[in-house]
Amino acid sequence: MERRSFVRHAGLAGVLAAGAAPAVVHAQANIRWRLASSFPKSLDTIYGAADEFSKKVAAMSGGKFQITVHPAGELMPAFGVVDGVQNATVEMAHTAPYYFFGKDETFALGCAIPFGLNSRQMTAWMYEGNGLKLMREFYAKFSIVNFPGGNTGAQMGGWYRKPVASMADMKGLKFRVGGFAGKVVERMGGVPQNIPGGEIYQALEKGTIDAAEWVGPYDDQKLGFNKVAPNYAYPGWWEGGPQLDFFINQKAWDGLSAEYKAIVECAASYAHVDMQGKYDGRNPVALRNLVSSGTKLFRFPKDVMDTAFKESMALYAEIGDKNPNWKKVYADYAKFRADQNVWFRFAESGFDDFMQQQKL
Repeated sequence: MERRSFVRHAGLAGVLAAGAAPAVVHAQANIRWRLASSFPKSLDTIYGAADEFSKKVAAMSGGKFQITVHPAGELMPAFGVVDGVQNATVEMAHTAPYYFFGKDETFALGCAIPFGLNSRQMTAWMYEGNGLKLMREFYAKFSIVNFPGGNTGAQMGGWYRKPVASMADMKGLKFRVGGFAGKVVERMGGVPQNIPGGEIYQALEKGTIDAAEWVGPYDDQKLGFNKVAPNYAYPGWWEGGPQLDFFINQKAWDGLSAEYKAIVECAASYAHVDMQGKYDGRNPVALRNLVSSGTKLFRFPKDVMDTAFKESMALYAEIGDKNPNWKKVYADYAKFRADQNVWFRFAESGFDDFMQQQKL
């Protein structure tokens, strides 16, 4: 019997029994999710990763899987997105995990800790090491499934009304610094302030704070920090390679088909790479523009770096003594960091050191 005649006469049950299901059986359902971002829409690089993710999901699903992206404050505050995902107020969020170290310090390991991994090392720990496995085990306690969702690369050290010349200048410094790094700044005598990106300029302008850091030249120029604090420090020792994450509610994730899960995973990976590419491509031009308009660059002095490193290592040991979640994840993270540091010293750093001394 001809196939089309067989299909016409046998009906659906016969077709399935024969293992030749028509296309309609495999059709995916139309789905609409909401994504809450921790960032303002004006920051097209860091907020833009969620936009890129959403566009790729729609394209790969033929428009059947739509995810609307909402900037900080539209559906919930910037620092409310973990609660939003955990409670299923929204299906997912895009954020910097270290914002939520107050819930558990282990959140910071999924993003950045002072003197931690650089961006390539962080990606390697996630995909080749045990990073993704360990962080997912931890996030499961909050009904969250995570996917790497971008990296800024090593950040700058922030904007200061007066340059930091020694450790003495850290005493009493009211410093807007992201999340977990504030713990180290506090141990150094500073007064950390955790302020969302969209509110930093006003605080710096009004003198509520003495200094502030965000990401790097491209974002910082857009935010106008150079207009109210002309001294620009480097390096951002607290963020050698901060990773952003997509957080998805566990039940929402479990409800997706295998095909939609694969689409989400691929779209997140694209957004992850795309963000770093944009920052690396745009920061050099922005830095030149800032310097030409009067920004004064300065490098953190050695005593500040040495003290920050010492206090960071002491802090990690103390947290490990009281937080089993941290102890488990940090043990693996620290071993991976040590191995990566040796490798990068010979290859990446050797090459970079030579190239940066050349006139190009």
